[in-house]
Amino acid sequence: MSESAKSLQPAEAAAEAVKAYIRMNRARLAADGELLALLLPERFAGEEVRDLQRFVIERLAAENQALKIERDALKGSQDRSARLGEGVRRFVLDLLDARSFADAIAVATNAASAFGADKAVFCIESGDGIAPTGTEGVRLIAPGTVSAVVGPEGMGAILSGGGELLFGRGGAAYKSLAAFRLRIGGAATLYVLGALAEGMFEERRIEADLGYFARALERAIRAWLDLPK
Repeated sequence: MSESAKSLQPAEAAAEAVKAYIRMNRARLAADGELLALLLPERFAGEEVRDLQRFVIERLAAENQALKIERDALKGSQDRSARLGEGVRRFVLDLLDARSFADAIAVATNAASAFGADKAVFCIESGDGIAPTGTEGVRLIAPGTVSAVVGPEGMGAILSGGGELLFGRGGAAYKSLAAFRLRIGGAATLYVLGALAEGMFEERRIEADLGYFARALERAIRAWLDLPK
């Protein structure tokens, strides 16, 4: 070897030899899937890739399927939001048609299914503590519960637990909760929706629609109780 010749380490020399072989035998390399697979990065080793073209096609197909699933989930979510929005508008009109305080309460509790919930209940703080009442859909809760659920100044909260506290026995089965403060007099009150399925009220638009209904409900009840606006 002349003094001017470039001196290479054994590993570098081997790499250069492989490069030279590839340049001179491209056609053979393209036809030999096993040899081609040996040249793929290590991240492909576990895939047992023997045909790069097939691998790329399968990968694109998998990505396309994932995108379809994401699209369908988004579409389903949008459809559910649209249905809920329609339900909110319908039940707000029903509140306007209520002819008594009891009618307004019935409208709110009967709205559960249209709002994606399995049950709706009014929770009213009382010094007597947690207890059912003689009115369907109305429960007494311990003082301080409303602030604990929605915050001292909060008007609403989306929860994934706490159903037994708000719904009573069997309430733990509700995996999605939407609770809204109602300012309807001296006793702190919550309007609570419970769904057995998880993640039913987590979208911002759904929370906003339910919050809008809660404000309409609050106004209807205040009107029937002859409270100032």
